[in-house]
Amino acid sequence: MGNSIRFRLWLAATISVLVALAIAGAGLRYLFELHVERRVVGELTIDLNELIGATTFASDGSLVVTPVLTDPRFANPLSGYYWQVENVATGVIERSRSLWDAKLVLPAQSTGGKLRKIEEFKGPGGELSIAVERTIIDAGGRSFRAIVAEDHRTVEVSVSEYVRDLAPALLMLAGALMAAFFIQITVGLAPLETLRVAVRNVIAQRTARLEEAAPSEVQPLADEINRLLDAQEKALARARSRSTDLAHGLKTPLQVLSADIRALRKKGEAELADEIEKSAAAIRRHVERELARARLAPGVSGKASCRVSDVATGVIAVVKRTPSGKQLSFTLDVTENLTAPIDEGDLSEILGNLVENAARYAKSSVRVDASDAAGEAIIAVTDDGPGIPDADRESALSRGVQLDSKGGSSGLGLAIVSDIVEAYGGCLAMTNADPGLVVTISLPRHS
Repeated sequence: MGNSIRFRLWLAATISVLVALAIAGAGLRYLFELHVERRVVGELTIDLNELIGATTFASDGSLVVTPVLTDPRFANPLSGYYWQVENVATGVIERSRSLWDAKLVLPAQSTGGKLRKIEEFKGPGGELSIAVERTIIDAGGRSFRAIVAEDHRTVEVSVSEYVRDLAPALLMLAGALMAAFFIQITVGLAPLETLRVAVRNVIAQRTARLEEAAPSEVQPLADEINRLLDAQEKALARARSRSTDLAHGLKTPLQVLSADIRALRKKGEAELADEIEKSAAAIRRHVERELARARLAPGVSGKASCRVSDVATGVIAVVKRTPSGKQLSFTLDVTENLTAPIDEGDLSEILGNLVENAARYAKSSVRVDASDAAGEAIIAVTDDGPGIPDADRESALSRGVQLDSKGGSSGLGLAIVSDIVEAYGGCLAMTNADPGLVVTISLPRHS
């Protein structure tokens, strides 16, 4: 799975979404906390201004604070809401009931009557608190320091509630982003899937080239594959040409060798003639095997097609002229316009071997049937000979194996037929017809 592009994109998308949402969540929490703190400071400033307005000096210089902050939390001991007024000259303190006998201890006092906020300091219970304070100097030069404070837990509670409400929203956003990434990955990788299907069609011989238009990033790969297919097709053409040249080049020497064998037998050298004939037969088998391999070189076109009746008629006409075919009756039952998804030369090779084998073993008749069923071209060759024992059917497809001693065969016929059929994605089956043998080939049609 680690080599999957889809997996890598999903992994990158998942990590990106998680990191982005984590950063966004932390950032939103920080901004909300700042917002809540500003709101708290604003409310404290309002209370501070009311407290300053309610604070005066008596004639004896003592502080007088008129109760104006009616919020009951200032009267509840250690409620988290406090106010305190301190005479700067004497250090005498007036405080809210919520402070009880504690004192708000802030850093060094402000000067010049400016408002100062202290976002975090230790409250009377040791908890973090937020405070605003201001030092006021009256016309007589007397000064006092007014402080209003609030427990920082109010900010923390608000932030916790916000995070609790924010988490589901972030999860929904993560789901939406993952869905968007799914669509993006699916759409982005669709051309690769199309290319994969196109390559599979070439392998299955449905097409000869990658004909699908690919995106600019993938098109060079498709072009290289097409160039490779072109090179294979040219190599196949050269192989077939060389196999033809080889067949013609060896035909005459083998004919001469056969004549020499006959001459030796006439001279009474039968043993030597048999040895040479065995060697010549071995050479012929090797030649036919290599020719068959050349024919089945990679590059069989998926667009190959031929009319079965034309090929079968030609093959039967040739076999009828052979010594074994002259005494037989041939029946051809093929739809006139039936086509098979195979090269005409390859079908001629298949039917030539099958009909010739049937003629060698048939007693009186050979039959060729062809039909189209379930997306396949079905061709069957039947004879009324002895058939093949069940134990020998598998070995009959092996190269160079002859199941009788009639001679005149290299033992490659059925093996070559099996190779050609397999190259086109088809299959070959042999069954006894009682009497006789039925050899059936199935060639799938590719849409």
